[in-house]
Parts: sequence; C-alpha cells; structure tokens
Amino acid sequence: MALSASDVPAMYSLLTNSLSREQSVRKPAETALAQSENRPGFCSCLMEVITAKDLVSQVDVRLMASVYFKNSINRYWRNKRDSAGISNEEKLHLRQKLLSHLREENYQISLTLSVIFSKIARIDYPKEWPELFSFLAQQLQSTDILVSHRIFMILYRTLKELSTKRLTSDQRTFAEICKQFFDYSWHLWQTDVQTILHGFSALAQTFGRSAAELHHDDLYLTCERWFLCSKIIRQLIISGFPSDARTLQEVRHVKEVAPVLLNAIQSLLPYYSSMQDRQPKFWDLLKRACTKLMKILVAIQQRHPYSFGDKCVLPLVMEFCLSKILDPEPHLMSFEQFMIQCMVMVKTILEGKEYKTNLTGRVVDENRVTFEQMKQNISSTVAGLLTSLLPTNRVVLLCNVLIRRYFVLTASDMEEWYQNPETFYHEQDSVLWSEKQRPCAEALYIVLFENYSQLLGPVVVSILQEAMSGCPSAVNEITPALLLKDAAYGAAAYIYYELSNYLSFKDWFNGALSLELTNDHPNMRIIHRKVALILGQWVSEIKDDTRRAVYCALIRLLQDNDLCVRLTACRSLYFHIEDATFNENEFLDLLPVCWDLCFKVVDEVQEFDSKVQVLNTISVLIARVTEVTPYANKLMLFFQKAWEESSGESILQIQLLTALKNFVVALGYQSPKSYGMLLPILRSGINKTSPDELLEDCMQLWEATLINAPSMVPELLGYFPCLVEILERSFDHLKVATNIIEDYVILGGREFLSLHASSVAKLLDLVVGNVNDRGLLSVIPVIDILVQCFPMEVPQLLSSSLQKLIITCLTEGDDRDPSKAAVKASSSALLARILVMNTNYLAQLTSDPSLFTHLQKSGFPGEENILLCLVDVWLEKVDSVTSFQRKTIGLALSIILTLRLPQVLDKLDQIMSVCTSVILGGNEDLSEEECSSDSVSSSKPHVPSKELRRRQMKLSDPINQISLENSVRDNLQTCSALHSGESFNAAIGRLHPAVLDQLKQALKMP
Repeated sequence: MALSASDVPAMYSLLTNSLSREQSVRKPAETALAQSENRPGFCSCLMEVITAKDLVSQVDVRLMASVYFKNSINRYWRNKRDSAGISNEEKLHLRQKLLSHLREENYQISLTLSVIFSKIARIDYPKEWPELFSFLAQQLQSTDILVSHRIFMILYRTLKELSTKRLTSDQRTFAEICKQFFDYSWHLWQTDVQTILHGFSALAQTFGRSAAELHHDDLYLTCERWFLCSKIIRQLIISGFPSDARTLQEVRHVKEVAPVLLNAIQSLLPYYSSMQDRQPKFWDLLKRACTKLMKILVAIQQRHPYSFGDKCVLPLVMEFCLSKILDPEPHLMSFEQFMIQCMVMVKTILEGKEYKTNLTGRVVDENRVTFEQMKQNISSTVAGLLTSLLPTNRVVLLCNVLIRRYFVLTASDMEEWYQNPETFYHEQDSVLWSEKQRPCAEALYIVLFENYSQLLGPVVVSILQEAMSGCPSAVNEITPALLLKDAAYGAAAYIYYELSNYLSFKDWFNGALSLELTNDHPNMRIIHRKVALILGQWVSEIKDDTRRAVYCALIRLLQDNDLCVRLTACRSLYFHIEDATFNENEFLDLLPVCWDLCFKVVDEVQEFDSKVQVLNTISVLIARVTEVTPYANKLMLFFQKAWEESSGESILQIQLLTALKNFVVALGYQSPKSYGMLLPILRSGINKTSPDELLEDCMQLWEATLINAPSMVPELLGYFPCLVEILERSFDHLKVATNIIEDYVILGGREFLSLHASSVAKLLDLVVGNVNDRGLLSVIPVIDILVQCFPMEVPQLLSSSLQKLIITCLTEGDDRDPSKAAVKASSSALLARILVMNTNYLAQLTSDPSLFTHLQKSGFPGEENILLCLVDVWLEKVDSVTSFQRKTIGLALSIILTLRLPQVLDKLDQIMSVCTSVILGGNEDLSEEECSSDSVSSSKPHVPSKELRRRQMKLSDPINQISLENSVRDNLQTCSALHSGESFNAAIGRLHPAVLDQLKQALKMP
C-alpha cells in the first residue's frame, strides 16, 4: 500500500523513535521503517520531513530521514527484476523536490543530500534528468553564498560520481559537462581567491587591535566554496580530457590553471604563521587549501604530463618546490603536509617515464614522424628543462639536504618512538612514504639517486664516512653526530644496489656495523634499528664469508630490548631466509633461539601489520628449513594460540593458514602428530559458515594435509562432504577441489568410496555439464582414477555424469576449438576404459532410453548406434591422447570386434590400423612411470607420498596387465566366428596392404 502526505506525521514519529536510547522504543521503529522502505511514497515522505520548514530545528530527525533516503536510492532507484522499485512519477517528484531545496542550512544534511544528488545523477543523467546541470548553473548566479556553496557541494559529488563511469558514451557526456562548467568554475575560483586574499589581509590588520571580533562567517563560507571549487576544477581537468600521454593532444587548461594555482599557494603561505595562534579556524583552512592545491598540481602532472611539461608550467612548479625543500622559511618547517606534497611533486617529475629520453634508432629517409618520435621530441624538451633546473651542484645540494636535514630524527620523533615503538616502526615504513615527511624524503632521495647514481655515489659514501668518523660506536649520548650517523646509515641502506660499486659490505660490516651491536646502551637502539635495516637491504651483496656473521647479528638484534629494532630485524631476517643464497647449515644452530624470539615478538606486538610480518617470517622459515620436526611441539602450541587469538582477522588467518601449510609439508609423513592442533583449524575453515576469503587457503591446507598423510584417519574421512558444500557455492576453487577428490580416492580407497559414494556422485554430477572446458579437463582424470580403482562400482554410481560425457563426445564440434577437442579426447579415453574394464555396463549405458532422449535433444540422429558412434570418436581422437590412453582405446576397439554387427566389418581396416600402430609403438608413458617410481622409491623408501602412491596405482592399472596383442588376436578370431566366413574374408581382403603388413608384424603372423 502506497504512502501519502497523510503518513508524514507517522513517518516523523518513527524517525524520532529510531533515535531513542531506549531499545524498546528504537527497535520497533527501526523495524517499521525497514518494512516501509519498499513501499511507494516512502522516499517522498522522507523528503517532506527533510524540507519541512517547521522541522528546521529538528536536525537529528531530518538527518536520519536523509540517511534513509540515501539508502533507498541504493536499493530501489534502479528498477530490478525482484523489486518494483520507485515509480517514474515519484522519481520525477523527488528530483524536482531536491532541486527546490538547495538552501539547506545544516552542513551534514546538505552533505547527505549532495550524495543523493550524485547517486540519482549516475542513474538518471542525462536521459531522465537532462536539466540537472543547466538548472544548477542558473542557480549559481545567485548572490547567496550559502546557496552557491551547497550547489558546489552537489556539483563536486556528482562530477566525482559521473567521472567513474567508463563507457565511451558516458565519458563523452562528462566531457560535455566539462565544457559547460569549466569556464564558470574557473572564473568563480579566481574571483573567490582574490576575495579570500583581501579578507586575510584585513584579518592581519586586526590582529594587534583590541576591538571586538569581526563577523567572518561569510568569508569562511567563501573559503569553503572556493575549496570545493578547487576540487571541481581538479575533477574537470583530470576526468574531462583523455590523458595527453595517450593522445599527445595538449590540454590548454593545464597551462592556464597550473601557474595560477601555484601563485595562489605563494600568496596564501605568508599568512601561515600569523594566523596560527590568532585565527585557528582560518589557519586550519589555509593548511588544507595549500596542501590540496599542491595535490591538485601533482594529480594534473600525473594525468597530463606533457601539457604540464610546458616551459610555462613545469619550471615554475619545480623551482618553487625545490626552493621550499632546500631553503624553507622557518615557519614552514612545521608545515609537514605541505612539505610532503612538495617532495611528492619533485619525486613524481623525476621518475616520470614521459620525461626520460630513450635511445632508439630511426629508419633512414623516413619522413613521417611517428607517435613515438613525437613523444621523444617532447621528452627531450622537458629533459632539457630539468637539466637547467637541476645542475650538478644543485643535485648534490639536494642530496645533502635530504640526508642531513630530513633524514635526521627530531625530538618529537624520539618521544613518539619512546612512547610507542611499534607505531613508530610502521609510520616510518616506506610503504606509507606519502604520509610522513621522513619516509617521503627517503622516497625522493631514492629516485634522485636512481637518476644521478654516478654523481651521488661518492657523495653518499663521503657523508657516510664523515658520520662514522664523527661518532664512534662507543658513543652513548644522543648527539647531532649520532643522529647524522643514523641518517647516513639510512641513506646507505636504501640504495644498496648502486652503492655496492663504491662500498665493500664486508669491510663496512666488520669495521663498523658489527661493532655497533657491541654497545648495549638504550640510546643505541637508534643505530641498532638502522643496522638491522642495512642487513636486510644489502642481502644480495652479502657473500659466503660474511653470511654466518650476519645471521648471528640478526639473531642478536631480535633480542634487542626495543620492539622497533626487533621488528626491523624480523623483516630483515625474512629477506635473508627467502633469498636464494640462504645457507641452512650456517643457520641450523640458530634455529632454536630464532623460533623462540619470533614467538616472543608475536606475543608482544599489538598491531595487525606486525603480527602478519612476523608470521611471514615464521612461514618462510618453515618452508626453507629441511628439518622442522625437533621444533614441532613449539610450533603447534604457537599455531594453536595464534589461531585462537586471530578470530575475526581474516588476513591474519590467511597468513596463519599459509604457515600451517608449510608446516604440514615440512613434517611430511610425520604430519599426523600435528592433527590435534591442525584438524580443528582445518574443519573450521572449510565449514560452510567460514568466511569466503579464507576458503582458498583452507583448501590448499586441506590438500597439503592429504598429500602428506601416511594413511587416512576418521576425522579427515569425515570432512569430505564439506567439499560438496563448497562446490555448491562456487566453482572458483575447482582445480584444488579435484586434487582433493583424487587425494581421497588414492588415500582412502574402498573405505572412502563406501562411506561417501553418494557425495562423490553428487559432486561430480554437479561439476560435469556445469563448468567450462578447462574445468572438465581437471575433473575427467579424477573420474578415470575412480573407474580404475573401482571398475564395477563407479560407472553405475556416476551414470549421470557419464551420460553427459557421451553427449559431449557425440554432439559437440571441436574443429576450431582446442579446448573442446581436448575435452572430447579425454572423455573418449575415459569411456574406452569403462568399456575395457566393465564392458557390460557401457553396453547397458549406451542402450539406455534416457540417453537417447538427451542425445536427440542435442541434435543427435535417432537411428545411429551410440556405441558405433563412439568407435568413430575413438578412431578420430586416438592420435590426440597419451600413449597409455592410446592403448586403452586400442583395447576398446579390439572389444568392438566381438559385436555381432555388420558395421564392425566396415570399420575393420581403421580398427586394425589403430590397434597395430599401438602394439608396434609400445607404451612410452609406462616406461617413464616405472623410471620415476624407481627414483622416488630409492630416494624416500619409507615415505608413502601421494606421488609414489599415484605411480604405484598406475603401475598396477589393469590396463597395463592386459596384452593388446593377445586381445586383438583373440577378438579377431571371435569376429571371424560371429560373421560368415565370406563376409569376414572380404573385410580382411579390403585391408590396406600396409595395414595388413602391420597386422602380421604385430601379431607375429607368418
């Protein structure tokens, strides 16, 4: 039943009650609102509450109404099959109502309404709401600052939403909007910035006066509107034009806007210090504005690098940023977010591939300038500009300033480190380089060094030597010299790949780094952290004669009293263990203490990222160490505790599952000793109630558990039905699932089949016919193994799946599709096995009326003999299968000779050709399996691994025990007896002479 205007008071009451602290009042109201969501008129009632003039003061209720309205847009605005949605009439009413309520005084409500505008526009603009932007543009002519501010809120949200639409038609629409709004927005932006600067100047003149505070609401609202306008300008330039890196078409707006943005920053910055204490509200806005404008310049450069590279833009911006980095005004040193953006800009320009010239050849006498040559010409021009901006002396100066000023720890850094070492460690991590000043300076330094490595290599070594000589390892006080050494060590750590040409790690380690670790004073944590970092970064430069000493140093650092140092050492240890040169023998005696220290770190850390990092180290250590068994009990206790504590943390549990898989593989045939800890974890992960994000890793652990199990245990046997539930949800993990089925067949044998026959049948019937060709190719080998192990039971059990495979063989064309051809070949080989191992069943299956019915629906001629049609498929596909499968097909064809059908004699020439070719060709697959089995048996005689069991199964395959030569000889005699002598002899007489010669040779006939 539809809601109407008369229901507005009831709606208001429900919204009011939904805000009540009393659960007995709130819950019924929330339920009633949820039940009303899909009723016609619901959004209209909400809109009446939002816009009612007599409810202006009821901000909480109106805000709640706007939130419900926003959620309803997501659920019901777009018409869906399972929901009537909002009617076109109501949509029209709501759009008109929204446009009539632009002057919303409450900021939070206006923000929610702007989101509602954007969501509706994404669906309705331009077809259903063509007047949206023209109406907003018209309303912008109003002198009411609040109205224009709210319109810009709507424009920003809506443009941001529309810019994410990727269809070509949508991008053309956005380009049209850009043409419509850019000039007006840019003009207003320039007008507002002048108003703001004039207002700031007036504010500065009142700072020293004792007069009453001036009313600055209009100025502040203008600032906020200008800030929104800046975001809109960014959106229009970034999304309104294709990247010039792709089109080489100059975007003129970049040359027009970028210098003006820079000029605005330069005009605003002088007010930074004067407003800090006297006008905190405007000071905060000024900080946001300057930072945002620099971010916009960075975004424009990344989107339109060639237009930004113009001589009117890039030199101005680059010079400004370099001057702020090299020689900032004292008050700007505390403006970290702005300094970070200056560094980001310089870094982005220096590493931009568009500004690097490539030494490529050109065809002689080629007059036409290619696209790549045009790019090279622009790049060469910009490279020349950069060379003039960064001469040799300035590059060296920038390198020195970065190391000596921005790398050096400050008093606030030391306090933060002291208060929370773990948080400090993550904040200094280079992954978060764009959020903190020091990591950002380090990222800029790395790019600078990459561009000027030959120039800066000796400079960095010189700074390092100066720092080490100025602060011996015995120094305990936190002095400028010690902090410089910390900075220099960091500088050397980050560019190991180039600095190794100027610095011998062995000499550095023996002469300085190892000595630093002998000083245990608490203040030395500063240097110890950097030593730990260096040992991890320089892993590729560490030679055999130093490796053992480095391992010992890392273990010592893992014992440091400071958690930040230990986390750094833990990550460096991970790099060493993962490295291809990891020497287990030299690490073996360190293993016991290493495990204990890693477990201790996991217990101490609080942050999620820390736990993941240490888990990665434990996991890779398990994977790389040969003998884990002596530490199995400790590891099991650790895994048990870690799993219990990680409840609800899916990413952490994924890391644990990876480590557990490595643990099971490392234990090998001794893995059952971990089952008390392992199997409950596995069971909880493959349960249908477990999170989907854990499923892939749980299934890999499940597979590893089965592969390394020496025998089947009841608990594992009982888990199999979970696989059916998993595949009923999705085929995403089909490959692992087929491996698991195979593991159960090989390991569980007859006990498995007797217990889970119905589950196996259900699972395979679910898969066959419902997955693509690649999925089928992964499942057919599993069915083949099942038939091999249980030839009498399985074909009957899987009759539905086998029918589908017969239909696939007989009705699907595969001439131009390799994957379909592979499916047809594999399916035919499987059906050949069934004929050989359970002849009566296949004869029964191919004469089943239901199969005829399904085949006819697929276009199969009703008068054809299905079994003889399969013969045609075997003859066609025999050369597309393995030699073992060729023998299987040969045996199946020899059995066909025993049918009392005249068509058999018509195919005798082809059948004999195939059978004799297989006999004379031998069985290469079998000989390979024998060799592989021998090698596995000799290397690990007591390990009943899956591979060994699989090879033993193949060697004991009944197909291997049957002589194709004898089968052909015997069945030829049967064929002769079944048919009249004249018919049989005539068929033999029609054999090609070459086939007849092969037959005599194969059967050793005279």
